[in-house]
Amino acid sequence: MKHIKLGSLEVPRIGLGAMGMSHGLTGAGTDDAESIRTVHRAIDLGVTLIDTAEIYGPYINETLLGRALRGRRDQVVLATKFGLIDHAGAGVWNLNSSPANIRASVEGSLKRLGTDHIDLYYQHRVDPNTPIEETAGAVAELVAEGKVRHFGLSEAGPDTIRRAHGVHPVTAVQSEYSLWTRGVESRVLPVLRELGIGLVPFAPLGHGFLTGAVRDENDFEEGDFRRGNPRFTGENFRRNLALADAVQAIAAEVGATPAQVAIAWLLAQGDDIAPIPGTKRVARVEENTAADALDLGSEVLARLSALPAAAGDTHTEAGLAMLER
Repeated sequence: MKHIKLGSLEVPRIGLGAMGMSHGLTGAGTDDAESIRTVHRAIDLGVTLIDTAEIYGPYINETLLGRALRGRRDQVVLATKFGLIDHAGAGVWNLNSSPANIRASVEGSLKRLGTDHIDLYYQHRVDPNTPIEETAGAVAELVAEGKVRHFGLSEAGPDTIRRAHGVHPVTAVQSEYSLWTRGVESRVLPVLRELGIGLVPFAPLGHGFLTGAVRDENDFEEGDFRRGNPRFTGENFRRNLALADAVQAIAAEVGATPAQVAIAWLLAQGDDIAPIPGTKRVARVEENTAADALDLGSEVLARLSALPAAAGDTHTEAGLAMLER
């Protein structure tokens, strides 16, 4: 597995998103044994950037990773996130990135993950009620104490990134980025490259759509966030099938899977980008990892880049309200 730098942090250029093992997707939480095997297989393949968050479950995904990493913690770069649970009383899906709340969050995460430090600690969503300087300062204190090694932001805009970086170096920004979600290219990536900050794209496979396996909007169980997501419903769904079919056709030409093509396209966008495709299955982590060796060539890359934009917003209105757009 080739490695890249996110700021000063060296990571494999393909990581593993653990959310779907426990939260948010059809089948989540139904086979912890397979999820643990998937984590172990990922590490064996060199996929050692592992991503979770306290909100996933909530809490149970971190607990699962704590079990999976027992005896192997030192082999991975472990990332988790704070800020979507208000530990002062409001509870889950309530923004709170105050210093006191970060303290409560980090202690819980360390305990559940079975570790004495977090390698990359992200603010999950920007809290409009807490100045980012206060949030960055609180994380800087955790870095000084050795509980956190690196500071990250998720779905933050350029001004927030600059202000946070001015208080404590931001190692990475996590944002949705894929062949069907490309807004970061013009708005965020230039700032990251100016400041020497890495990009960690989540949902590099379009929440599964770009694999070609999603063919019916009724396939998702209750609790799967894709039910009701604008891109996965109605006319948007039918229009987006054409985009998935185009990726599948190109994959057939180059002798790869659609997932491998989508990941390889992302890898070709820069040596400061480390996507974290999510899966809970060993076979999928093996498939995704093979994208590391796939060279698409300039002509295929250009054709992929020229594909039409996806139809529909990436989130519901409630979800969009938490993004800095």
